[in-house]
Amino acid sequence: MNYEPLRDTLGRGGMVILDGGIGTEILRRNVTWADHQLATKPEFVRGIHEDYIRAGADVISTNSFQLSRRALCNHFRDDTHRHHIGARDLDERAGLLLAASVRLAAEAREKVAAKRPVAVAAAITTLEWCFRPDLVPADEQARREYREIFGVVKQNGADLVLFETVNSIGEAQVAAEVAHELGLPCWVSFVPAKTGKLFTGETLGDAVEAMQRKNVDAVLLNCAPPDDITTGMKQLQPRAKIPTGAYAHIGRFNPPEWMFTDEYPPAKYQKECAGWKQAGARILGGCCGTTPEHIAALGALR
Repeated sequence: MNYEPLRDTLGRGGMVILDGGIGTEILRRNVTWADHQLATKPEFVRGIHEDYIRAGADVISTNSFQLSRRALCNHFRDDTHRHHIGARDLDERAGLLLAASVRLAAEAREKVAAKRPVAVAAAITTLEWCFRPDLVPADEQARREYREIFGVVKQNGADLVLFETVNSIGEAQVAAEVAHELGLPCWVSFVPAKTGKLFTGETLGDAVEAMQRKNVDAVLLNCAPPDDITTGMKQLQPRAKIPTGAYAHIGRFNPPEWMFTDEYPPAKYQKECAGWKQAGARILGGCCGTTPEHIAALGALR
């Protein structure tokens, strides 16, 4: 299992480097994200994973953000409408693509990691749109769906679940419970608002305490600008008794795609990460808009 070297590194206070943006990196290379390109351009996705491993990432995350049966079904009014006008493989597509996302990451590791331990993290986000915690499903419904999703990624060889871009302590608790039931190590990553709190108004201090009670392996912050991450770390860190980390986004969201800006070139992003490390973060990487060059710059912080 490729998680044990990570656990050992974090246990002795060492630093772990997470990869950077996947979906936005696909866009940056002038290819549409579409079906995550897992079925149509698997070699392209695999190549991005390889680039992040070469850049020094200890953990590569699967290209599976918002990839679930629910996300596909939400395009339709109901099941009858989906079966009437939708493609005939929609009921099975999410599972097949989730499986492919794990396999492609593992293939990239096999090809370029040599003997260096690199873990494959199944990147899973909330069941509804990640910035809308008011849409969170009831606990038992969420539990059923996460069992399905986490079961697929475990079966196909994921070393851990990276439950990311989370805005509700309640949904995070359900996901953490399911991961624990399945024997999957779990990192949970919350989105801090400008105030440092979650969009629900819950505090990150309460969030990290809740996750510690659920035996998660690490709590991180992601998918927010660097300044918001810094503010969130001030709430998170004092109450954290487990490893913490951060991976910010850079650029702007320009629906339905990402807008790239020059606000945070690799050297400047490295300085932000150095501050988070000084504050106590031990897992550092990049979210939307970051590139293999940004991740390579983090190697100097080890």
